[in-house]
Amino acid sequence: MFRAIQETSRMYGARVELLFEAVMQLHGTWRRRSQIADQLYVAGVQVTHVVLLVGLFAGMIMALQTGLYLAQLGQQDQIGVIVALSMAREMGPFITGIVLAATAGSALAAELGTMSVSDELAALEVMSVDRTNYLVMPRVVALAIACPILTIIADGIGIAGGGLVASTSLNVELQLYFITALDALKSPGDLIALPKDVYSGLLKAFVFGIIIAVISCHAGITTRGGALGVGRATRQAVRDSIITIIISNYFLTWLMYQA
Repeated sequence: MFRAIQETSRMYGARVELLFEAVMQLHGTWRRRSQIADQLYVAGVQVTHVVLLVGLFAGMIMALQTGLYLAQLGQQDQIGVIVALSMAREMGPFITGIVLAATAGSALAAELGTMSVSDELAALEVMSVDRTNYLVMPRVVALAIACPILTIIADGIGIAGGGLVASTSLNVELQLYFITALDALKSPGDLIALPKDVYSGLLKAFVFGIIIAVISCHAGITTRGGALGVGRATRQAVRDSIITIIISNYFLTWLMYQA
């Protein structure tokens, strides 16, 4: 038990160190713009349809489950408020983070893991190429950008899906639904001009993107043991990303709404 805790602490310490190294390489962002654009395509464009599908049905399920209970109280006209706040605060960034961990995160770990077991990373070191600057930093920047953008898409399609259910199954006028949903998201924020419920969700998505990139890159870089090791690294990247997203989501929510 103690050894497992020790190993986990050492592993997360190495991941924090990798994040620090990537941050120190941000001065080379413009020079690595082509790599960042490639990763944005992989982690953003190629995942958009998955986020759309999952976000749509998440909003529909939320509207149906809460709407049926609210209908018993005669308050089904408030369903827009619940769906909008839930998607913006929690479900949008959480869904996006999980989807990215399962798609982009696993792809990153497999790609870098294959490079590690085939000695391509060692070849970069021989050529005096900084692997953090060349491989890690572009991926961290790309996912930190992609996750908030995809979260906005998930929020929008989730709220739209909730409106579809509200109008067809709960006898709530579509116009009333969207009016209440938009009104719920107009609360001014203390830090920036955007409504707090909107920027809090985007901040979570930004953190989730960094978490996925760092954990996946670390899992790939430290891969050993051939094809079997690549499989283990991919599984570890997805597992640890999801666990870390869930834990960090709680603390981010506590900081933004309770502290």
